[in-house]
Amino acid sequence: MAKKKYLTKRIISGKFKGKELLLPSLQTTRSSKAIVLESFFNTIQFDVIDSTFVEVFSGSGSVGLEALSRGAKKIYFMEKDKDALKILRRNIDLTDSSRCEVYPGDSFTNIDSIVKRLVDKKEKAYFYIDPPFNFREGFEYVYDKTIKLIASLPEEIVKLITLEHMSGLQLPEQIGPYRMQKSKKFGKTSLTYYQTIENME
Repeated sequence: MAKKKYLTKRIISGKFKGKELLLPSLQTTRSSKAIVLESFFNTIQFDVIDSTFVEVFSGSGSVGLEALSRGAKKIYFMEKDKDALKILRRNIDLTDSSRCEVYPGDSFTNIDSIVKRLVDKKEKAYFYIDPPFNFREGFEYVYDKTIKLIASLPEEIVKLITLEHMSGLQLPEQIGPYRMQKSKKFGKTSLTYYQTIENME
């Protein structure tokens, strides 16, 4: 029986620079491109150091593990797909598992547990949200649900919300207490940033 071949990508910068991460099947999850990651981390720069980071729809965990490599103190991962979860846990073991927590299952449900944890600890976090593109079967309403998820996040736990999405998607200027800060396009993928008005000042 032929050994299953996986695509890989490397951590770009920081303590674990060059570590090779496995990527799940493209049929179950997408990986953020290096150019998208570079742009995101150029935006938050050194603010990632000692921060708490939540990667919703984690897939391989490449965004959260990049944040970890660059000095984030705690990463929360959320992933539903069983194959992706195996790869995510394997990738975490290559870095520092003591600073990582995995929430298996539906992100739209598990977000409540992470919110409670952050509220109890009185911590603010960076939220990176990369939902499956809505043309995948069963995900037709994923962006509607994602917008509701963003609106539900309490202001006191949010430093910045970053949404990775299909280019061309019309997103609201304001979602709950969060206002669009900027949006940047990378071919078929775009990054849009939301913050509270208070944090933007």
